[in-house]
Amino acid sequence: MTPGLRLEGDFAYGGRTLFRNLALDLAPGEWTCLLGSSGIGKSTLLRLIAGLETGGAFAGSIAASDRQPVEGRIAYMAQSDLLLPWLTVRHNVSLGARLRKEPPDRSRIERLIREVGLASHIDSKPGQLSGGMRQRCALARTLMEDTPMVLLDEPFSALDPATRRQMQTLAASTLRGRTVLLVTHDPGEALRLGGRIYAMSQNGLDRFDLPPCESIRELDDPSVMDIQARIFSVLHS
Repeated sequence: MTPGLRLEGDFAYGGRTLFRNLALDLAPGEWTCLLGSSGIGKSTLLRLIAGLETGGAFAGSIAASDRQPVEGRIAYMAQSDLLLPWLTVRHNVSLGARLRKEPPDRSRIERLIREVGLASHIDSKPGQLSGGMRQRCALARTLMEDTPMVLLDEPFSALDPATRRQMQTLAASTLRGRTVLLVTHDPGEALRLGGRIYAMSQNGLDRFDLPPCESIRELDDPSVMDIQARIFSVLHS
C-alpha cells in the first residue's frame, strides 16, 4: 500500500522563523496541493521532505505512515528544469535509471516523450528547446520514476493554458495511486487536481478537504465553489 507522509516542526532561516508548530499531512495515494504567496516557505517544505539542503535549520520530524524510511522513495521535480545541457531529451528523461545503473525502459521513455509532445525533439538538447518544452521534458523525467511519493514544485508554470491542462491530465493519470504533493500558485490547478488543499500563510496552514472525484475535477462543479471562495479568503487575508 502506498504510504502517506507527515511533516511537523519549526524552520528558521537567517535568524527568521519561517514557520513554527507546522503540521502537514499527505494522505496515502492522493494528491495534496499546497498554495501560498511567494517566499512563504512552500518550496522549503518540498526540499525538507526530499532531504535536500535548505540553508536553514529544521527542528521536527518527517515520517512515512508505514514507518519505513522516506529516503529513496521520493521523486522530486524542482521549479527549475535542471536538465543536463549535454544530454538529449531521450537521455535526460532516462537519467534516473542511468544513474542507478539500471537498463532504461525504452518503450516507456518513448511513450512519455510522445505524451508530453516532444516526440519530434527526442534527440534535441535542452539549448534547442523553449522554456515550456524544457519543463515538459523535466515532467517526463519525473513521471519515469517508479516511486510511491512524488513532489512537484510548480511543474506546469511555463506552459500555455491548453498545454497546461493536457499535462495536468497526463500527470494525474500517470501518478494515480501515488502520494503526491503539488506546490502551485494557481488555486484553480489545486482545485482540479487535489484531494486535499493546504493554504499556507503567516498564520500556518489552513486545510481544505475536497469531495471525492474519480478523475480531474472540473472547476464548474458546484461542490467545490464554496471551497474555492474559502481558499481565496485565506490567501488574501
